[in-house]
Amino acid sequence: MLTQGITRCRSRWNHWKFRICTRRGYRLLLRGLAFLMALGFVTGVLPAIATGPGPLPSQILTFTPVKENYSSPLPLSQLPVPPVEAEGETLVNQGRELYQGGRFAEAVRVWNRAAEGYQQGGDRLNQALCLNYLTLAYQALGEWESAQGAIQESLSLVDSPETLAHRSGNSVSQRIRAQALNSKGSLELARGEPEAALDSWKQAEALYHAQGDLTGALGSQINQAQGMQTLGLYRRSRQLLEQVNQQLQSQPDSSLKITGLQNLGNALQLVGDLPEAQRVLAQSLSIARNLRAAADISNTLLSLGNTSRALEDWDQALTYYREAAATATVPITQLDAELNQLSLSIETQQWETARSLLNPITEQLATLPASRSGVYARVNFAFSALKMLESLSATGEGDSTLSAPEIAQILATAVQEANALQDPRSQSYAIGELGYLYKRTGQFSDARKLTQQALALAVSINAKEIAARWQWQLGRILKETGETQSAIAAYSEAVRTLSLLRRDLVAIAQEVQFSFQERVEPIYRELVSLLLSGTPTQEHLKQARETLEALQLAELENFFRQACLDIQPVQIDQVDAKAAAIYPIILPDRLEVILSLPGQPLRHYATELPQSEVERILEQLLGAFNPFFSDQERLKLSEQVYDWLIRPAEGSLGEAEIQTLVFVLDGLLRNLPMAALYDGGRYLVETYNIALTPGLQLLAPQAIAQNQLRALTVGLTEARQGFSALPGVARELDEIGSHLPAQMILNQGFTADALKEEIQKSSFPVVHLATHGQFSSNPENTFILTYDQKINVTQLQEILRSRETGRWGVTQSEIPPIELLVFSACQTATGDKRAALGLAGVAVRSGARSTLATLWSVKDDSTSQLMADFYREFSLGQMSKAEALRRAQVALLQQPEYQHPFYWAAFILVGNWL
Repeated sequence: MLTQGITRCRSRWNHWKFRICTRRGYRLLLRGLAFLMALGFVTGVLPAIATGPGPLPSQILTFTPVKENYSSPLPLSQLPVPPVEAEGETLVNQGRELYQGGRFAEAVRVWNRAAEGYQQGGDRLNQALCLNYLTLAYQALGEWESAQGAIQESLSLVDSPETLAHRSGNSVSQRIRAQALNSKGSLELARGEPEAALDSWKQAEALYHAQGDLTGALGSQINQAQGMQTLGLYRRSRQLLEQVNQQLQSQPDSSLKITGLQNLGNALQLVGDLPEAQRVLAQSLSIARNLRAAADISNTLLSLGNTSRALEDWDQALTYYREAAATATVPITQLDAELNQLSLSIETQQWETARSLLNPITEQLATLPASRSGVYARVNFAFSALKMLESLSATGEGDSTLSAPEIAQILATAVQEANALQDPRSQSYAIGELGYLYKRTGQFSDARKLTQQALALAVSINAKEIAARWQWQLGRILKETGETQSAIAAYSEAVRTLSLLRRDLVAIAQEVQFSFQERVEPIYRELVSLLLSGTPTQEHLKQARETLEALQLAELENFFRQACLDIQPVQIDQVDAKAAAIYPIILPDRLEVILSLPGQPLRHYATELPQSEVERILEQLLGAFNPFFSDQERLKLSEQVYDWLIRPAEGSLGEAEIQTLVFVLDGLLRNLPMAALYDGGRYLVETYNIALTPGLQLLAPQAIAQNQLRALTVGLTEARQGFSALPGVARELDEIGSHLPAQMILNQGFTADALKEEIQKSSFPVVHLATHGQFSSNPENTFILTYDQKINVTQLQEILRSRETGRWGVTQSEIPPIELLVFSACQTATGDKRAALGLAGVAVRSGARSTLATLWSVKDDSTSQLMADFYREFSLGQMSKAEALRRAQVALLQQPEYQHPFYWAAFILVGNWL
């Protein structure tokens, strides 16, 4: 049967020639591959997490490390090598070349031989060095116990009296010890021990400083910054990176400075500061060009291309990739740059550019030596080509790209090379991707076997970031074959794995952050869809609600590119017996709603509408809040959304005597004011208090202590930086001062430093910011306006929480949080479907228990009046914040000139409604 699909076979897999012109022949080819795997000729791998069909994750496509990634020990080429015997030196250098070429299993064998030779010769120092190298290779292979044993033995040898008396002297011994500590820290971080890793890297830094080795010291500091991120100490991490940058700036231009800036730029990408990463990398490139450091030029251009791509500057990214390929001094860098060009060209549908890259990449792959990077390159190329084939086939142009059999051959070669390398990580990726190819052809049995094999390999090396992808793929296969319960189990494992990777997704897999909507978010949504299909049990409803909360958390962490949100599940009836939680979620084929009533079982209801239709109506409704839009059409749309979200629950809400509706909104619903939903006779705000929350586990509600209410009021009345004047702000702040004791900062006094100073010196339960601002799905575009600058969300968080942190950036529990943070005159970014993520992000990261903000800019006069009414009601201490806001909104809508929802509906309360 295999011969029907393969017309010629040579001794090596990658010499097979295929002549398959039909779908039947293609299926036979895949069946043949499975047969060879079963016989053990091909076993079944690629890099960090990728979650979904289509092109592989951009860790390889978009984030090729600069030399050695900053989170790993320093490049082997920079390690001190003590005097060695000729044979040993040859083996050490051979192992270094194999390691740097991605041939880790071979490097292990060679370094083991070298270590044994040094042990027999009594050369403890060189033996320790070889064991240190072995630690890195074992770690790359996922052989954690072997890596742990090697590093412990290395340190033991370095610290022994015999080694200290070695002829090379204490200086070399201490340098090797420092590198061993760096390797130890890398291993500890990979094993989930960030505190221990941080301590090891600090010790390494001290030793490097003692030896005058700036390269080692800076590398250890950058490693420490990653450890701090993993511990959630993001301010400390950023401060350390800034310190590294200052040290580099004081150094003369050199190879060291180029490398340091490259690694710093990559580190800043992980922290999420893309503009600063771009600036640092540009400086590295300038120095590399001045020094004519060819390899550094191409590497830095590649990183700059990745940064531009992350900033969605597609044309600039392609320009950088082209130049990186043209200046590359080693084949793999050129190939990486061209693969990046290809994937980006496909993503932006620049088909001529994509077609022009197919042959050059194919030719380079044919001459590429076997290595992990080669396996990754083949698999990435295969799935870029597959995505291109899918897109062009839909338009009838499929013949102008690689055929499915050609793509299958590329994957087959990748599997064979991964097996020859004895590299379980790359084996897992190559086999898993081949499993995806089987899934696409409808051969679910073979796809399932291959996916399970890939998953087993990932689990065997504790590679959770890979396992999550194959758990998801397995769930999709099981769903296709109608095995719903097994599919739910597989999806659940994928979500659980992602939750375990919360910090690692930020620290080591930045590519996931840039493809969240394609490769992470669908896992949650598809699981919810399965859980709510048919007649779900209470257990399934509870799991669906937990999954929705987890999705909200994942979206916010993706927004900030920082996994630093503390969570604690809260049941709504434990804090407010008169509040109901409503969880809508937009699925591809329907809109689902889960309703949580105090003391009652969960229930759900659905509206069968395609996602495109739901989103079309939501976008129309958002536009209808313009006062010039037809009232009749607006009320019709508003009632339609009311019918989706509220109408099926009306009876239950009334019977439970619900007073407050707490919405955990999804997608485009976040940009809409729930207060303006219309039941045919009344707006929702006329019946219920309304609050929003990104999730009850993120913002635990509790009542405010009224006896110590004081406000810091800050505002701009003047036109600044291209923004219009806000003359009503002065009256607004005066009104607040008439209801609460208040400290005011206005106009010239409103600077970032002044705001920070006031926040630090006094605990204000209420902070009111009356100024222009914007909430966006991009943290860099989420800002408030001060007199002299814009403060983005990260800077604002640092200012608002500056009083909470002690020496090490650890929150001090005795400092009271901000009870209420108000943004008056801010708005969500126009045309940004996910803009409300910025609002929710500010609400969570500010540390405030409640945030009051506006979805769009409202008239100055009506805003001042509503705020005055809110603070008057709130200051009485007899009602919740949600009730005070409801009364202020209703008071406004009862005035003829302000009865349109444009004036009152934009105000939303996020977080604690009590």
